[in-house]
Amino acid sequence: MTVRVAIQWSHYFKIPSNAPMAPRPSPGRLRRRYYDRSMSSEPHVVCIFRSTRTDHSGDEYEEWSNRMDHLVATMPGYIGHASFRDDATARGVTISYFRSMAELVAWKHVPEHLEAQGLGRTAFYTEYEIEVADIVRHYEWTSLD
Repeated sequence: MTVRVAIQWSHYFKIPSNAPMAPRPSPGRLRRRYYDRSMSSEPHVVCIFRSTRTDHSGDEYEEWSNRMDHLVATMPGYIGHASFRDDATARGVTISYFRSMAELVAWKHVPEHLEAQGLGRTAFYTEYEIEVADIVRHYEWTSLD
């Protein structure tokens, strides 16, 4: 199954609605890695990381990206994350959720994550920006069709 999405953040960038996306993981995997209805409705924090990839270091980037995906999931307070990238423009976003600001800040300072951040500035990205916010409410609706 291919999921097609359109994401637009005012002046930031748009991922075209015809951009191919990876198949959606099985429900069991969703509960562990992605923000969904199984998450707590308690207030928590979100880190929104928008980036544009360079056109080199692809294999090294994939290796580090996979390492960070696994490492972040071991962090105290980690709730979940989701990432999207448009291959045509190299623009992407990763949205990470933590129970508290202190737990998010702890993730920022993990030595292996600090090394990845340095590589991001020197080899993986042409630009990036980060926003951190408190989530005070969450709700969902899913069609029964």
